[in-house]
Amino acid sequence: MAVELVFEKKSATYLKLRDSWLMIKRSTRHIVRNTDQLLGAFFQPVMFILLFTAVFGPSISKALPPGVSYINFLMAGIIVQTVAFGSTVTAVSVCSDLKNGIVDRFRSLPMSNLAVLNGHVVSDLLRNTISTVVMLLVGLVIGFRAQANFVEWLKIAGILLLFTFAFSWLMAILGIMAKSIEAVQWLTFVIIFPLTFASSAFVPTEGMPKGLETFAANQPITQVIAAVRALILGTPVGNHALLAVIWSLAILIFAVPVAAYMFRHKTSS
Repeated sequence: MAVELVFEKKSATYLKLRDSWLMIKRSTRHIVRNTDQLLGAFFQPVMFILLFTAVFGPSISKALPPGVSYINFLMAGIIVQTVAFGSTVTAVSVCSDLKNGIVDRFRSLPMSNLAVLNGHVVSDLLRNTISTVVMLLVGLVIGFRAQANFVEWLKIAGILLLFTFAFSWLMAILGIMAKSIEAVQWLTFVIIFPLTFASSAFVPTEGMPKGLETFAANQPITQVIAAVRALILGTPVGNHALLAVIWSLAILIFAVPVAAYMFRHKTSS
């Protein structure tokens, strides 16, 4: 007796989403199993908060508006800085998969090329979310008090998630470009270090030299920090939230197709 086999045809979109979900689970399991990453997600933000509060707090507090403590001013900058540096894990992970032959193994499977990038980028959101929650809890212990209500916290979360997602895609490009893990670390440092420290993260931009102030006041990280800080402090947000969203979307519009093209080109050669 002949048995007729019936295969259910899945749409291309469904298959791509399925592949991406599998890669997200893979990258997320790596976070849980990798003790070093977990320790970094917990202790790096704690170290930043305690050191900056202790070292810079007494002097910079004098330049802040009346009634604003340095820990309340600092929190937004520390969160965005940690998110930016945390996104470098995407670059390292992408480069590691390419150099260690993991991607070559995946190529033997009927899998979407972009699924690997999607997995690293989305798991990066989880890692940075853990770091942010840890920072907020530590901040509360040492005196951080936000004026934001529930709706404003939702806006803060939305701005940070969009920025993290965009910046992780930008880091994915560096991971594809780099020829070694050491090169990834150098490339990401060259981009992130000046953007985070030449910003309003730790000090007001008004006290910087004129040229540096102009750069610091108009770059994307400052806009994200300014929007988050205003929502935390309960001060007028102005156009910072809009500019933060525009910058993040602009980075996404640039980074996603460029990363996709570079990854496809590199894995097909």
